[in-house]
Amino acid sequence: MVCSIHILVLVINRSYFLCFDSWPLISNCKERRTEIDQRYLVIIYHQICSLSVGTDTITSSQYIKIKGPETLISKDGNFTLGVFSPKNSTKRYVGIWWKLQSTVIWVANRNQPLNDSNGIITISEDGNLVILNGQEQVVWSSNVSNIGSNTRSEFSEFGNLVLSESTTGKILWQSIQHPSDTLLPSMKLSTNKRTGTSIKIKSWKSPTDPSIGNFFCSTVERLHIIEVFIWNGTRPYWRSGPWNGRVFTGIQSMTVGYFFGFQGGDDGEGNTNIYFTIPNDENFLIYRLSSQGKLEEMWWDDERKEMQVTWTSWDSECDVYGICGAFASCNSLSSPICSCLRGFEPRNIQEWNRHDWTGGCVRRTRLQCERVVNKTTSTKEDVFLKLQKVKVPDFAEGVAVTPEMCISICLSNCSCTAYSFADGIGCMSWTGNLHDIQQLQDGGLDLFVRAAYVELDQERNMTIIIITTVIIGTFIIVICAYIMWRRTSNQPAKQWLFTKSARKKNNKAFQLFNKGGSPEGYASDNVIGEMSHVKLQELLMFDFEKLASATDNFHLSNKLGQGGFGPVYKGKLQDGREIAVKRLSRASGQGLEEFMNEVVVICKLQHRNLVRLIGCCIEGDEKMLMYEYMPNKSLDAFIFDPSKNNLLNWSTRYNIIEGIARGLLYLHRDSRLRIIHRDLKASNVLLDEELNPKISDFGMARIFGGGVDQANTSRIVGTYGYMSPEYAMQGLFSEKSDVFSFGVLLLEILTGRRNSSFCDNEHSLSLLGFVSLNKLFFTRLIDFLFYRPTMAAVISMLNSEAALLPPILQISVADNKKKL
Repeated sequence: MVCSIHILVLVINRSYFLCFDSWPLISNCKERRTEIDQRYLVIIYHQICSLSVGTDTITSSQYIKIKGPETLISKDGNFTLGVFSPKNSTKRYVGIWWKLQSTVIWVANRNQPLNDSNGIITISEDGNLVILNGQEQVVWSSNVSNIGSNTRSEFSEFGNLVLSESTTGKILWQSIQHPSDTLLPSMKLSTNKRTGTSIKIKSWKSPTDPSIGNFFCSTVERLHIIEVFIWNGTRPYWRSGPWNGRVFTGIQSMTVGYFFGFQGGDDGEGNTNIYFTIPNDENFLIYRLSSQGKLEEMWWDDERKEMQVTWTSWDSECDVYGICGAFASCNSLSSPICSCLRGFEPRNIQEWNRHDWTGGCVRRTRLQCERVVNKTTSTKEDVFLKLQKVKVPDFAEGVAVTPEMCISICLSNCSCTAYSFADGIGCMSWTGNLHDIQQLQDGGLDLFVRAAYVELDQERNMTIIIITTVIIGTFIIVICAYIMWRRTSNQPAKQWLFTKSARKKNNKAFQLFNKGGSPEGYASDNVIGEMSHVKLQELLMFDFEKLASATDNFHLSNKLGQGGFGPVYKGKLQDGREIAVKRLSRASGQGLEEFMNEVVVICKLQHRNLVRLIGCCIEGDEKMLMYEYMPNKSLDAFIFDPSKNNLLNWSTRYNIIEGIARGLLYLHRDSRLRIIHRDLKASNVLLDEELNPKISDFGMARIFGGGVDQANTSRIVGTYGYMSPEYAMQGLFSEKSDVFSFGVLLLEILTGRRNSSFCDNEHSLSLLGFVSLNKLFFTRLIDFLFYRPTMAAVISMLNSEAALLPPILQISVADNKKKL
């Protein structure tokens, strides 16, 4: 209990304890006897005491005692303002923390701790929010000038402590504009171009000392190009690379599909802002600048009740600003990590060999434009050599021109040493030395560095030498292998070629199957065991030579893609029909069993949402299937490609979802065979020229007999992430197994994200897990076999025929509508 005069009256059996605590004196409680009316004491209590534990407001008469459990709680209940002591320290600080004291996000008196347990947090006579020690000395103040005494401090959502006028509500000061070492959601890093003032985060001196350390993080804008820097004192220590309006191009984990996007830019009032947002409090995220100068992305783990580091700005030595010196690039996967740019060499080779790269590199050959100035002869203009996927250098100059103009401007200016062009930024050029270039594995930009033409000649000569060496070496190896084979083989040389007749004689298993038998040693865990009577003569059989001719000998230019089965090629038959040829790879985990399984299933099924099989070929080790050609390839090529994803409007996505659902319903209920697909995923759904979906790849499919709803297997096949829990863990599969896969695929179509794209997310390991965290109703329908609907019910849901759904599904749909 915190009282303005600190008088507490306890009435027990007409005795009362009167406790005086005229702070900072020591409390003194004495027992008294009285006949006074209890109601009078209650009235006195309410007149004197006006502030209790858990409130969110401080006034001149309502304050927080440093001694004791008094705190302020934010309105959302997630943030607390109170007093804490760092680990292994007796010093006391006033701070704000998220849920637990171990997650302190803001400290008021960073450089002037309280050394004893006495003190208060209150509103001073001049209207400022202050911290007083036991001697009533001010150790910290909001330090706002020219304000009245009629002020109050409130602790709002998102951990923001606000000082405002009591009558007008005008904000005079707020903690988010004076951060410590932590950047919260919607908190802005800001720099005013006119005044030079900035909002920055500053590191602790050590993990146990909140006083201001050596590092701070702020925004920097140079000629309309915005970046985030970490500084070690006055020296740059790390930088993010240019901001393109969505991501920082120098951070390779920030790609186009980065989930939690940053926002910012010029706010029109001279401020350059950068901030980030999160969808909800359950996914609480912060960025903290550690005492070692690392900017760390931290997620709240609600199970462990602690913050987990999910990204750090310092991953390798290459992240240190300018570690390789001028005109050099740093690659953490190379040894040594530093290398000169093409056309440059170490300034001091001895220092460079000792891994002292601070001297950087210098140009090997003078530029042509420099020779013209010095009246030397030259016939060839300078060239620009391309570096791909790099964090571009510091000190870029931005110009709002087209890519063509960007090249022209740099080429016409002899001082221009490099240029780059990026969407959202435009043309960037550099003059003078190039500093802090880093090679990235993902993301980054293309950088074009100016070099003398002779460097391009040398590069071409080196390429010719390498190609010639490879060709000669390959030829020698082939000749030697042929000679060794001739010496160890008893067969005549003419039998070395793999002829058509030899291929046909090799596969006894295929011949047995074609006669109605089952290949020896193959499991009956698919359609082969139950459909051995199906004859492959019902399909059009193709010779290997015809398919080789149709695909131009399986030329790479005709390759459509690559799956677990093997590569797929586009072909054209002599009658003009276009086909897709799926060729079983020798390295594939699938074999003859899966091949014949797919042949049997597809040849017996006909539906507009199932791919049509034209024929097959099996000769020796060659096993191929021919399908109708799908010009738009597979579904994953659309939904997971940011450049194509926006081509699918919601109407098209719905048609795709409904088509897949109808194809599965046909397999489960409407065909004369009852088929469980067992490997439904985005890459196994093909799209025709009108983007109609067709389910493909039946190598793992299983036929159910009449009256059988569920089966068990010890051979788990398919793709993890799409497997239902009962199948992956117990080997149980049924129609509901395909429904689970359909649910995962539906989420991927709606979100445009792979189910596996969350593998580095400590909060959820899959898209389904992430959706579950957001409490969407249909995750329950997917996860649990009992709740999981049939495909008939799914199609009813898609057509909003809620009246036809089972009761549990009607409840779920109703719940979802309420949430929406």
